[in-house]
This record gives sequence, structure tokens and C-alpha cells, in this order.
Amino acid sequence: MRPSKRDELVHKAQEIFDRDGFQATGMDALVAETGISKTTMFKHFRNKDELILATLRLRDETFRNWMHRKLDRFSGVPDQQLLAVFDLLQEWFDQPDFHGCLFIKAASEFSDGEAAIPAQAREHKRLLLNDLIGLAKAAGADLPDQLGRQLMLLIEGAIVAARMGYSQTPARDAYAAATVLIGQAIGKKKKAGMPRPFLDDMRLTDQRFTTIFAPTSTLL
Repeated sequence: MRPSKRDELVHKAQEIFDRDGFQATGMDALVAETGISKTTMFKHFRNKDELILATLRLRDETFRNWMHRKLDRFSGVPDQQLLAVFDLLQEWFDQPDFHGCLFIKAASEFSDGEAAIPAQAREHKRLLLNDLIGLAKAAGADLPDQLGRQLMLLIEGAIVAARMGYSQTPARDAYAAATVLIGQAIGKKKKAGMPRPFLDDMRLTDQRFTTIFAPTSTLL
């Protein structure tokens, strides 16, 4: 079924905001690149902020659905699911149109922390953190909330390092640190399966990945 004009606009705007930023992209630029008139845009969104919120909600939904599906490959082995998150980062960083995290970008470009846009960005990160804490609890970590926060910091740091380009192996380095943290948190309870090699042999390149995120594959 052909997407509606609204859905088409949100998908195209997400790509443009991801590449060029929110503040640097005006409505005229959106009209020029999407081919959708201002009249049609304002029919669906009262202003640019509402369009930005729609793109963030779309990115949140598609990313978390994608992540959960990928992690299902390790269903029943939560410690391996925690480590597999860093393999997903590697897949993302390897994409030719990687532009960093749309949610970090939104939070940095909109300084009012109580406004809807940075709040939406925080909500995405909160949901991801909850996923990590849930896996840490399932893996039997002594302090699952702390482990989840620690792994989230590794993820965020790897994203920034990959975007800035000062490290050639941010996902691999974050993975190495994660194996230590996870091993300390659950190693005494579970001797098998920790640590394991970085998943170079499982590149997670199924067609659904490129279909969902084409032409942009920036996930977080």
C-alpha cells in the first residue's frame, strides 16, 4: 500500500534532519527536498516542531522494533543479548549514511530541557535503558540498574566517538569494556558463556534492515 502524504513527509524529513540537523533545516529546504508543498505540510503539522516530534517518534519505533527482533536471535541468553547490542552498533556505524544519533542531536539543538523535543529524545533513551536493565535482571546481575546505566554510557560514548571520527573501533572498544562489566556483574553466577568474541562472523545483514532504514539507516 502506498504511504500517505503524511507518512512520506515524515520519512523524508527524518532523512534530511538526520543529515543536516534540525535548526539548519528550514521549511523551504524541506519543500525543496521532499517535493511536498508548504500547504500540504501545514495540513498535517502546525509547525516544524510538530514535524520534528513525528520524525523522532518514527525513529524510536523503528529502531526499538529492529533491535528487539535482532536480539531475539539470542532469546533465552540475556548476557549474550546485552553483548549483541554492541554488534548492532557496529552494523550501524558501518552504514555509509551514518550521521550520528538523531536523539542526541535533538537534545543538543534544543536547549530548553522541558520542551517537547528534548523530552521526546530523553524518552527514547529511557526506553533503551529500561531494555538494558531488563536484560541485566534476566541475566542475574547483582546490581542490574547500575549495569544498565554503565552499558548505556558505553553505547552513548561509542556513538559520539563514531560520529566524531577520532576512533576507528568505537563499537569494538565499547564491547570489550562491556564484557568486563557484565562478567563482573554476573560472572560468579554464570561461568559459561562469558566472555565471547566480537560477532565478526554474524554480520546481521538481512534485507529487512536495509528496507526499513533505506535510504537512511541511522538508528539511534
